[in-house]
Amino acid sequence: MPLGTIDRTPPPFFRQGYSALTKVIFFSALALFLMVADTRLAVTTPLRAALAAVLNPIQRALLVPVEMVEGGSDYLRGLRQALEGEDAARRQATLLAERAAAAEQLRDENTRLRALLDMKPALPVRAQAAQVLYEASDPFSRKVFIDRGMTQGIVAGSPVLTDSGVIGQVTRAYPLSSEVTLVTDKDAAIPVLNRRTQQRGAAFGGIAQGSAMELRFVAANADVKVGDELRTSGIDGVYPPDLPVARVASVERLAEGGFARVILAPAAPFDGVRHVLVLEPLSVQMPARPAPEPVADKPAGKARK
Repeated sequence: MPLGTIDRTPPPFFRQGYSALTKVIFFSALALFLMVADTRLAVTTPLRAALAAVLNPIQRALLVPVEMVEGGSDYLRGLRQALEGEDAARRQATLLAERAAAAEQLRDENTRLRALLDMKPALPVRAQAAQVLYEASDPFSRKVFIDRGMTQGIVAGSPVLTDSGVIGQVTRAYPLSSEVTLVTDKDAAIPVLNRRTQQRGAAFGGIAQGSAMELRFVAANADVKVGDELRTSGIDGVYPPDLPVARVASVERLAEGGFARVILAPAAPFDGVRHVLVLEPLSVQMPARPAPEPVADKPAGKARK
């Protein structure tokens, strides 16, 4: 091959083209021109808008996982805060309910104590307030225990009442507590006076209904009506007179019997009673009976002659 025909140019791989410095200067000038043109003439605004419109679906698609993660985190955080708020609200509601119940209980106790204190000056005997501790475990009796005993001056036979009326009598006194037999107990009896007719009688407990009493020894033709109010007569030397005891609940007149069956409803409720008033028996405050005067011996008569 003739030497003149040989291509001595370097292959494309080894071609250098423009130098690097030239390229840097060119592109720098182009960038500067585009920035100035965009600032002054806004020539790239349509291109940027078109590019943003094309890339917007892609950006939204790429942001979906991020938004799901953030949304899930916010949901879980909000759910946790809601549960914590609900627990706090429930605790607050429980606390408010307890406070309301305690306030209502204190109000009821205050009302009962005020009623007892208002009743106390009108009574002709000495009295002191007491609190019911518990009820006797014997199912066949109606007895309660109070927190006053011989140390506080309580004696057996002391009447016990509430602001509604008589509920019983102290049957045993201990140093720091006392046993109170309720008027509905099978061994309880109390003399009463019919406020309407002024007839005296005796009310007994221990009938079939555990919360009722019976007016015994009433003649079949006696003037007794449903609703009659019975109060203490005061003739027994224990209960002061005119204290509410019971009301007549029913009257059953038997033609073949000489007596009527009179059922009484106690004036004072026994269930839920916490504070009572203990009176001193009338017999303690009554003056002692004077001792009989000795009979002087008659002077011996003169001996007969």
